[in-house]
Amino acid sequence: QHCKFYFSDPKMASLDQKNKKQKTEDDGIPLPDLSPVDFINLTSHSDAFGVDPIPISWGHPNPMVRGPVICTIKHAAQRNSIGAHQGSYCVYTGLAVAAGKLNPDHVPNLKLTTPVFDIGPFPSWADPKKIASIDPFGHVTADCYRSYLNKGYDIRPTIAVTKAHIDLPETREAMTAGRLKADGKVLLPTGQSIVSKAAIEPVWYLPEVARRFGCTEAVLRQSIFRMTNGMYPELITRPDLKIFLPPIGGLTIYIWGDPATIPDEDIPLTCRVHDECNGSDVFGSDICTCRPYMTHAIEECIKTAQAGGCGIVVYFRKEGRSLGEVTKYLVYNTRKRQEGGDSAEKYFNCTEQVAGVQDTRFQALMPDPLHFLGVTKIHNFISMSDMKYNAIVNTGIKIVNRIEIPPELVPADAQVEITAKVFHGYNAGKSYQGVDKDSLKTTKGREYAYDQPVERAAGEFVVDEDK
Repeated sequence: QHCKFYFSDPKMASLDQKNKKQKTEDDGIPLPDLSPVDFINLTSHSDAFGVDPIPISWGHPNPMVRGPVICTIKHAAQRNSIGAHQGSYCVYTGLAVAAGKLNPDHVPNLKLTTPVFDIGPFPSWADPKKIASIDPFGHVTADCYRSYLNKGYDIRPTIAVTKAHIDLPETREAMTAGRLKADGKVLLPTGQSIVSKAAIEPVWYLPEVARRFGCTEAVLRQSIFRMTNGMYPELITRPDLKIFLPPIGGLTIYIWGDPATIPDEDIPLTCRVHDECNGSDVFGSDICTCRPYMTHAIEECIKTAQAGGCGIVVYFRKEGRSLGEVTKYLVYNTRKRQEGGDSAEKYFNCTEQVAGVQDTRFQALMPDPLHFLGVTKIHNFISMSDMKYNAIVNTGIKIVNRIEIPPELVPADAQVEITAKVFHGYNAGKSYQGVDKDSLKTTKGREYAYDQPVERAAGEFVVDEDK
């Protein structure tokens, strides 16, 4: 197939306006303009011919007044968002089309995909200061925007809500040790726990995202455009489009207990906000506390749910403090190879030396999924991070107790991490009092002898560094 590119002509805008009234029926919903998949319309400005995005009034409590997020290729003229669905996986969709495995005209059948339990609506859904990085109506697309779908619009959910069984060896170990007991409702005799969960793709309302980061919307747009090597020109050319579906990882919410109890401040709520760490979470790497802290949080969530409350783990795809796994491993090498070895004293310096910054998670958007769930009070916050704590309470959510990771769960090689974090401001709780400059200097990590000569078999490939 040969794609034909058309640049919008501003001189044709007046003709286009005459057609808009004819395309709207009595219900106020415009008829969809179906763009042929072998034609690509390159719009360089907002008042061009053929540009007629469906309006969005972000923060309005009525989903029909708020308007649907339209970010599919079917409606080039009426698309009201920058980017694409599926986050970073959108590129694989392009590969599937290129390989002839996916028909670009395909429209998903959403008939049996609706949520298996209710979430919302809550007052926070109508407050952009509380939700600006996810679409609070993203899980009820098939219901809220049925009239659009019936007219032929291709509108995709950005949230999927389902249930599952979680099987963790740490949970079974807790049962063996007597810390957890099966109740057949939250925790089964097999060691499986029953959860409700939601997968969420990011949907950014750019004006509010800019406000939270203390910059203008123009600066935000220019910075993203520049640092993605111009991947999204519409960030610059289409200031009328305020919604951006960024090519980043999303998040998953896991809930133990009845989700309907979450907004009730009198019912105990245990919560952990966890950032992805593939090496530890999945493969058990012992250089950090990520997996043991996460599994400890799950154990506390199960206990709370069994006592009539609810437990939440929000799992963000923010690998390596959002710097990425490659950068993280480069930092590991720097830590182990630096003069004096891996030490708590130089823990943060190594990250800054490699990445130029210590952390790019920036917790300004992190509380949004909690507001999506209707959280107003957390009784037990399983985290030592002051950045996360401050971000949550600054949006109006109350936190009663902060719970640190038990010292016996900290792996030997992770002592560097926990010592450095506590010294530099992480909440020490009762377990980590007394961390001072001396402990910062004396806490050392495992040595790997990276730079020792390696014996190679005859004929094995060797690099001559002199050449």
